Amino acid sequence: MCRRLLLLIITTLLVSCQTSAPAKQEANSRLDWWREARFGLFLHWGLYAVPAGEWGGNTNYGEWILTSAQIPVATYEGFVPQFNPVDFDADAWVLAAKSAGMKYIVITTKHHDGFALFDSALSDYDIMATPFQRDIMKELAEACARHGLKICWYHSIMDWHHPDYLPRRGWEDRSAEGADYDRYVKYLFAQVTELLTNYGPIGVMWFDGEWEGTWNHAYGQALYDLCRELQPDVIVNNRVDKGRGGMAGMNTGPGFAGDFGTPEQEIPATGMAGVDWESCMTMNNHWGYNKNNDAGYKSSSELIRKLVETSSKGGNFLLNVGPTAAGTFPQLSLERLQSIGAWMDINGEAIHGTSASPFAFLPWGRCTMKREGDLTQLYLHVFEWPQDGRLVVPGIGNRVTHAQLLADPTRKIAPLPVHGDLVLRLLPTEAPDESVSVIKLTLQGAPVIFAAPTIEAISEQLVDELEVRLAVTSEDLAIHFTLDGSAPTISSPRYRTPLLLNQSTTVQAQCFFNGKSVSGVVTRRFEKVEPRAAVQIFSRRPGLQLSVYSGDWNDLPDFGKLVARDSSSVDSIGLPSGPSKENEARVFDGFLDVPADGLYTFQLSSDDGSRLLVHGEPIIEHGGLHGTTAKLGTMALAQGLHPMRVEWFNKTGSATLELTMGHNGSALTTIPASWLAH
Repeated sequence: MCRRLLLLIITTLLVSCQTSAPAKQEANSRLDWWREARFGLFLHWGLYAVPAGEWGGNTNYGEWILTSAQIPVATYEGFVPQFNPVDFDADAWVLAAKSAGMKYIVITTKHHDGFALFDSALSDYDIMATPFQRDIMKELAEACARHGLKICWYHSIMDWHHPDYLPRRGWEDRSAEGADYDRYVKYLFAQVTELLTNYGPIGVMWFDGEWEGTWNHAYGQALYDLCRELQPDVIVNNRVDKGRGGMAGMNTGPGFAGDFGTPEQEIPATGMAGVDWESCMTMNNHWGYNKNNDAGYKSSSELIRKLVETSSKGGNFLLNVGPTAAGTFPQLSLERLQSIGAWMDINGEAIHGTSASPFAFLPWGRCTMKREGDLTQLYLHVFEWPQDGRLVVPGIGNRVTHAQLLADPTRKIAPLPVHGDLVLRLLPTEAPDESVSVIKLTLQGAPVIFAAPTIEAISEQLVDELEVRLAVTSEDLAIHFTLDGSAPTISSPRYRTPLLLNQSTTVQAQCFFNGKSVSGVVTRRFEKVEPRAAVQIFSRRPGLQLSVYSGDWNDLPDFGKLVARDSSSVDSIGLPSGPSKENEARVFDGFLDVPADGLYTFQLSSDDGSRLLVHGEPIIEHGGLHGTTAKLGTMALAQGLHPMRVEWFNKTGSATLELTMGHNGSALTTIPASWLAH
């Protein structure tokens, strides 16, 4: 494609997406293979494999070594002639993943250092500038096609090398004069176009590095649309846009582009029904190769249990390997993949194609599930094998038609119903697998799990009216409830539609099956409150008063003891583009002019700490040093002006600050400038 025409198309996409309505996350056949897979290989590989985590006497660096060790870009470019992975074998890599039970590979086509592992016509800073001079992405894509795996691309939005990328690192001596971020965005879009036109069908576009203030929702939506335009079936993660709330990885509200969430180095505490997500995790302490951190490797058993944990909550597990500069997997990584593969050879059906556990909690392990016609397969992943040979499965209302041990299908297991629970008599009395032993339980019909209902609402306060929903995991359970403080019985009203409360109320609910109580009673109190009265001011000016401070803090400082280095009026709460905001604090003071009485929900996202105060009361606080995190808070407010203050600080590294709000459960959006005054 002509480069000039390509840039014209990208520019048109950017302009058209400035005002387009946010695309809703789709859940269709595009994601079927990915949901079936459940397990993939992450590969972080690039120039950072050359120093292998060591610089200036420090041996604890990884793929962020350029900025962590503050290596000048010109010095870092010296790794290009040293990168010569002569031992790279695409088939060996793909077969190692396949043997481990993985179904797809996600590899860094370009990480934050800006170096491309593919032959890019848009840059000389790529694999063809090295002595290797082979398109690694082409070889991997072809190997995946040969062996039946999906090839997927990781591509960084952030680029520490490109002269037009902003902001600069705080420690850099490179001038930002003449840099044009929009020109960088065109370059980014053009490289993504190469990746989605030159290598055949791509399973996932896995973006990262979206958190800096220069990237915005319009860019993210346009990039998502470009990917879907070039390959309609491609899956795109949520880091393409600005919705991700910190390392928890899930979007903080509707309206953001992306098909799945991306928790990093953690697995959500509970499952998320109806939401697609994938936990990415390292085997050791770094994503990129570090020759000195072998002691940090997780055991094979720990990794298998994390795979099980993720699948049991309805997510995918993306396990990372950082290859060496020579082009090989570290030996300990290979050993972990082989151990996982041996377990998957026996138990893979309990991972691939499964959905989340119907149980809220199992004291001895986890559960995954498959529906097959009129039958349900429950895979009981036993972490703690019972010493007495009796495994208690709590609260199953179905008839069990078969039970077997996947490690030994010939060994019979006798299921015995006992007071609503199911007791499995197990032999042998020792666990067949020291990591996780799996029992396959076949049930007649959809699973009926005896569990208490949940009472769901946006707040425990209401101003005019509040919608309350009752939910339970099994559709065959009946929920009966009361609103007068009495305990529910089978004669109490049955829940069928959301409850609309307009006064202080205690909601109590209980589950019944075949007319009998099968759960405890859950209770939640909702209080009707008067909205906080608005204040009167004699004169007002648009926007908020901003004060900027300099200092080195590990938490939010006492601003009453500081002298601002600068002050001005601003029409929004956030950080301007430009150099990285290191050793800096900002305070936004003024009034929030709300248009109607109601319950308002606020979300504050920041890196590092921040605080939201309304009428001097802390609504949201998350101080300390951390990456981008998001927290919610609510307050009932009357129509009119309300004193508001946002405090923020950043020590070093990346910096973010964003405040959104919604009225009575509506979507969270940026506060309009017309609502701000001082």
